[in-house]
Amino acid sequence: MPWENGIVGKASTGSPVELRMTTYGIIGAGNIGSQVARAVIAHGHDVVISNSRGPETLADLVADLGPKARAATATEAGAAGDVVVVTVPLKNVDQVPVEPLAGKTVIDTNNYYFERDGHIAALDDGTDTVSEMRRRHLPSSTVVKGFNPTMAKDITTDVAPAGTPDRRALATSSDSPEAVALMTDLYDELGFDTVDVSPLSESWRVERDRPAYVVRQTKDELVANLAKANRVPQAS
Repeated sequence: MPWENGIVGKASTGSPVELRMTTYGIIGAGNIGSQVARAVIAHGHDVVISNSRGPETLADLVADLGPKARAATATEAGAAGDVVVVTVPLKNVDQVPVEPLAGKTVIDTNNYYFERDGHIAALDDGTDTVSEMRRRHLPSSTVVKGFNPTMAKDITTDVAPAGTPDRRALATSSDSPEAVALMTDLYDELGFDTVDVSPLSESWRVERDRPAYVVRQTKDELVANLAKANRVPQAS
């Protein structure tokens, strides 16, 4: 696996990465969604953001985000985004629109919390992963895991330029090398190094209750924590 050899893509080189201005469709305006919106807007991108209650309920958030953001329905956000961030509870996965996301790269931030989502046997016993479930729901999209193993607040605060000693690293995972490259470039732009935990079938290594989940770690520390992970985590 790439992470076993410390292969992390462009972000490990310290070279600047220039991204074209992108419209991010964000489906889910909770802690992660709103922080991703703030992060990408700070770097000049546009955001079309939605929640489950309707655009009118996002007036305060959009006012806070500024003129590069607008509220929309989930279908509209999916259609508008060059890249779409899906950040809704796993229990609501079937509510994510499929057709507007066809042909697009979808960043899946989701984690499985049985307390919220109900027990899902295939996740409890380690025979499935959250992002593979997302991929099956979105068969015409390219799914890449991103932003899941971090606290929301750290997306805009625990950041540093490329090449900074002890720069924080985040994991990504996909069956598409192009999607991994996109996520690596985005992480680098926002202020993180990247470790590639591909393919999606390996993405369980950064799911809940594993050593790499929601802890601050450098690239080398993240690689080490990925190697320590058990497919079925110890009960907490």
